[in-house]
Amino acid sequence: MTMVDIDFTPAPAAPIDMLEHVFDSNGWAFERSGDEEITTSIKAGWATYELRALWREEERVLQIIARADLTAPEDRRLAVYETLGLINEQLWMGHFELWSADGTVLFRHATLLDNDEDEDAPDLTIGQAEVLVEAAVDEFERFYPVFQLVMFADRSPQDAIAAALLETVGEA
Repeated sequence: MTMVDIDFTPAPAAPIDMLEHVFDSNGWAFERSGDEEITTSIKAGWATYELRALWREEERVLQIIARADLTAPEDRRLAVYETLGLINEQLWMGHFELWSADGTVLFRHATLLDNDEDEDAPDLTIGQAEVLVEAAVDEFERFYPVFQLVMFADRSPQDAIAAALLETVGEA
């Protein structure tokens, strides 16, 4: 009897697998659609956000979309578009959008994942997955009050940004 050496190297995890691990480790229920899509809900300070990740293998792009129950009234959409422009100037990663069909505000960013140099490396690390999820939720949390002020308190985009992003210094 001879022993045969079998070289078994597990395949690197797909980006959706890594996001599933992040969602699971945070206790967030999720729904998965194959290797291309995963969705979860994340309760934060201002809202509960639906987070959807879409993986496009051919393009090697992972897109993260966060949305809350935040819909711009028809008569405030021009002000919201102006608000989006002012907010997006401040962002390093991702951008906010207003869906023209129904006025939903969402945050979206896409990441190109290319590991040509090391085929055994994962497309997305756990650390990167955590950063992508945190960035989407953190940016929405940061600007959620701005959208509220513009949409429902008839504040100008400039005033809403100034009021909502006022940082306190020191202690009372």
